[in-house]
Amino acid sequence: MSSFLSFVSKTDSNPIDPDAVEEASRCLDQFTAAFNALDLAGMDAQLHFPHVMISGADTLVWDAPNQHPSDFFQRLKSTGWSSTRYESKVPVLSSQDKVHFLVTYTRRSDTGEELTRHTNLWILVKQNEVWGISLRSY
Repeated sequence: MSSFLSFVSKTDSNPIDPDAVEEASRCLDQFTAAFNALDLAGMDAQLHFPHVMISGADTLVWDAPNQHPSDFFQRLKSTGWSSTRYESKVPVLSSQDKVHFLVTYTRRSDTGEELTRHTNLWILVKQNEVWGISLRSY
């Protein structure tokens, strides 16, 4: 967008686009499949950059791939983590090229025990015909 006015003046009479939701949801599934496969490059492949994460009042911006700490999965495994799964992915706003999901996922042990539960807002956008996660709010 070239100006603030053109940015905020877009309107959409249909807040949920089922085709966009299905496509964007596949991106989320691919991200989590890579996550569970301990595949940082595969996770990055599902992100758009700059990638924004918001936690409380803190904002983290990654301008490029390869930003996860090298010991990311070792730290996660030290908590007893073995896998992550979606409990729900609820689209709350969408258009042809953007979907906001309220995502609930659990982190689980190797026996399937729920270790933690998280509900976050994730925003996916379609850029150059490719869906990617642009923002995660924790």
